[in-house]
Amino acid sequence: MKVLGVDPGTAVTGYGVVETAERGQFRLVECGVIRTTAESDLPTRLRQVHEAIGDLLARHRPEVLAVEDAFHARNARTTLVLGHARGVILLAGAEAGVVIAEYPPAVVKKAVTGRGAAQKPQVGFMVAQLLRLRQAPAPADAADGVAVALTHLLRIHPARPLGAASRSR
Repeated sequence: MKVLGVDPGTAVTGYGVVETAERGQFRLVECGVIRTTAESDLPTRLRQVHEAIGDLLARHRPEVLAVEDAFHARNARTTLVLGHARGVILLAGAEAGVVIAEYPPAVVKKAVTGRGAAQKPQVGFMVAQLLRLRQAPAPADAADGVAVALTHLLRIHPARPLGAASRSR
């Protein structure tokens, strides 16, 4: 199974494409960030995110689009704008006809680290461990997108302990 995981944002959206490999392990296919132009208005930035996610879906043809839910920021405007970004990402998934899964940030952190309140460096470290990478994907937003994809795969493959790295090397 191939999953496109997305950590939404209007300035920077992290993404990661992860697939199941041999012996129930996971393989990173691609990860990175979608950066929008800071000088652009919100509709233009949302179009840029929508088009980039659409391109990723067309290129990788994942079975699932896993998206991190909006967290409730102290600033209501930040939460609202993040909701707009999530909306265009969900729209791209619906247009591509893929299954869409949504996960709260605490669930993503708990799935990959074992702690729902883990910090970004801990998430990046465990993403690297779970995928047997030499270092965490960079920048941190890319690692977060990969973590969202891993969350979906870990939830559908319960034989692999959540938050536990493979001990066999």
